[in-house]
Amino acid sequence: FPLQLKAQAPVSAEELRCLQVLNQQQEGSSLEELISNQSCLKLANTIKAYVATVTENVLRRSAVKEARRSYFNTSEGQVPPKTAGKPSAHLTLRPQSLAQGGNSKRFGNLSQSCRHAIARWEDSTIHSHLQNITYRDGRLQVNQAGKYYVYSQIYFRYPSDRAGARVSVPQLVQCINWKTSYSQPILLLKGVGTKCWAPEADYGLHALYQGGLFELKAGDELFVSVSSLAIDYNDAAASYFGAFRLDL
Repeated sequence: FPLQLKAQAPVSAEELRCLQVLNQQQEGSSLEELISNQSCLKLANTIKAYVATVTENVLRRSAVKEARRSYFNTSEGQVPPKTAGKPSAHLTLRPQSLAQGGNSKRFGNLSQSCRHAIARWEDSTIHSHLQNITYRDGRLQVNQAGKYYVYSQIYFRYPSDRAGARVSVPQLVQCINWKTSYSQPILLLKGVGTKCWAPEADYGLHALYQGGLFELKAGDELFVSVSSLAIDYNDAAASYFGAFRLDL
């Protein structure tokens, strides 16, 4: 400190004597001589102000370094660990087969117009994700109770047969089913479409979307069933199924 103070202003003989007294001062000894001397008090206040300035600068530089470190870690994708987010899921369709319709019995008694349960969804691709919701064998299982927005879209794709005639499918039906502790599933949402395609068209295409808000309990399950498994699975953006919790 004396060197810094000397650089700022000339040091008097009295101030030098005060510095010598401070340097020789033993812990717990009397400071009466310093307190009674105005020059010593002035010097002590100057030292105090200087120490406060240095401390403030050190703290400011430390805060700036910490902020920069946090920014660069985030920019490089090194995000600090955080608690798991709100429950949400978005699944995309996988290849289906009409032969799988016989497996729909394990989903329970389904409506005859919507009897084919979809048992194959993608849950870990660039288009899909799972967070605090469990997926298994075509079902989404809720782990946390709450109000959930549940939705689905199915992209139907009906080809012509070799004779050029359209396969007769009078209705396109999509259902979202809710499985609780009861033995049989409950129909939550049902979408229906009846389409007439041009005879010369190679395919008949139609998408059905539906969604709604429901109160669900932990352990409840959700799944989708359709009138026919003649659906398009080549476009992950066209056929999907999901749910997310809302804090209302």
